[in-house]
Amino acid sequence: MSDVTKYELKLENIGQIAEAKLSFGDLTVLVGPQATGKSIALQLFKLIADTGQVFSELKRYGLDWSKNLPEFLDIYLGEGMRQLWRESQSTITWQNKKIDLVNLVGRQRRIKDETVFYIPAQRVLSLRDGWPRPFTDYAPGDPYAVREFSERLRLLLEQEFTATEGLFPQERRLKKELRELLAQAFFPAHDLHIARYRSQRRLVLQTGDSEEHLPFMVWSAGQREFVPLLLGFYWLMPPTKLPTRQKIKWVVIEELEMGLHPQAISVTMLMILELLWRGYRVCLSTHSPHVLDVVWALQKIKIHQADARLVLEIFGAKLTPSMQAVAEAALKKAMQVYFFDREGTAHDISQLDPGSSNELESGWGGISEFSGRIADVVSQAVAHGAAR
Repeated sequence: MSDVTKYELKLENIGQIAEAKLSFGDLTVLVGPQATGKSIALQLFKLIADTGQVFSELKRYGLDWSKNLPEFLDIYLGEGMRQLWRESQSTITWQNKKIDLVNLVGRQRRIKDETVFYIPAQRVLSLRDGWPRPFTDYAPGDPYAVREFSERLRLLLEQEFTATEGLFPQERRLKKELRELLAQAFFPAHDLHIARYRSQRRLVLQTGDSEEHLPFMVWSAGQREFVPLLLGFYWLMPPTKLPTRQKIKWVVIEELEMGLHPQAISVTMLMILELLWRGYRVCLSTHSPHVLDVVWALQKIKIHQADARLVLEIFGAKLTPSMQAVAEAALKKAMQVYFFDREGTAHDISQLDPGSSNELESGWGGISEFSGRIADVVSQAVAHGAAR
């Protein structure tokens, strides 16, 4: 069953956010227009959960904020982000305990194990010429989440994969059923490999045993966007009997749909269910109706106590014992959805009821609003044609 422990984060008067009270489920989804604070909320969640580890990593790479909060915010969130914090107005409350952020960044924290693995929206920047960039390759004002994710991918490839090993399909990391769906969605004609070019290792696409390689810059936009995400999944799915990586409890993924075809988004969401089955809690931000379609369908299947096999039908996945276990686990998970509006307030729309009197909920935070408007216009056109 789902972990009954509740985790709550409340943010007030921070940047675009006037008030956001978030109660995290096993799967938590944040939706809303651009620049409404979703990413800020997730990055602050990472900071509060992993304070000691974040400080340690920043200092390891020579970054110093001299116990100064504005300087720290520019380092952690990115250059210019110090303006988000308004002295005497901005507050953070975690588990009903107010966090003194000024004091937090001004003192040493005991290093703890990392608990949140963060996959940022800018993940495509992690690959330069087809190989992950090290932490120090970025400018000091680039967000910590981007730099840390890129460094993690670099270490993954250098420490856990050999120069001759195929990266996809990868039997040691993914179930066969997932590999088949991913091949259809992302790699229908090629495999993903590590190759050497002028003594430099790089990721390439390759057809069978052919010696011809396709370098990173000629991949499709979807492949360039997805491969860093795939490597992030690999890091979370160690080739051991243990289902999770070390002490990681949470996975944050920003805008998983970026650059992806709807079929590819669907398969990626099935990968999210795999993470839930392994025991991770997952937080997503999204602008894709496909993501909320999946959440809504899971809720309906659960409410009506329908067969878990219907979950697999959503994705066109094969019914096998291992995938049935993933589907059954998904129906036991608690799911939360929040809409961040332009006025700075986060609204709980977790029921995703299309018939709700609350337009935010019935329109799923505006994600399905355009489709509904088109349907209304088409209906009017049809009615007009019938009346002539």
